[in-house]
Amino acid sequence: MRIEISHRRAISLFVSIFTMLILLGCASSPTVSEKLDPNTGVTVTYSATPLVLYRDNPSQAAYARSYVHLGPIQVNRIGSYRYYLWLGIWNTMQVADISEHRDGFESIIIFADGEPLTLELAGWTPASIGASEPTYLKPVAATADAYYEVTADQIRLIADARDIRVQATGTSPREFLLWDEQISARNSLTEFLNRAFY
Repeated sequence: MRIEISHRRAISLFVSIFTMLILLGCASSPTVSEKLDPNTGVTVTYSATPLVLYRDNPSQAAYARSYVHLGPIQVNRIGSYRYYLWLGIWNTMQVADISEHRDGFESIIIFADGEPLTLELAGWTPASIGASEPTYLKPVAATADAYYEVTADQIRLIADARDIRVQATGTSPREFLLWDEQISARNSLTEFLNRAFY
């Protein structure tokens, strides 16, 4: 009888430890990623979950919507650090030419709790940041990538802001609003700051 109780306790303990390890594994999934570019040799650090902003386009269709995904990037070239914001620009309507997504994004204004940050486009390809391959996965195949050079202070300002908006400039300015709370994206951005600057 004692052996049976002891055996049950051992199984129960094993199941508890196994469950705890699984939960710890899920909880500790990385919020920041880092990779070595195979062709240029730079080390690229980025948040695992970008922020998502949106804009409704009811004039195009009932449920038409445009999106901007926003994520920070640190590029380390042998101890020389540069910082960028990646924007993944796309919409729910089929677009024949990806350049339609790019319209107005040569210069953008990011409002972080009302504080305007005017950013100029560094380029449309990873080469503009010294990389040979994209850092973030495109949400859809027709996503336009845009890269903007920023300072550490600008990334901190965005990370600390409760309200973030992106305004595309050009002939028809469009404003994109933050989609919901995005706890995981905000946590990822905070962890990026901790990893990149401390």
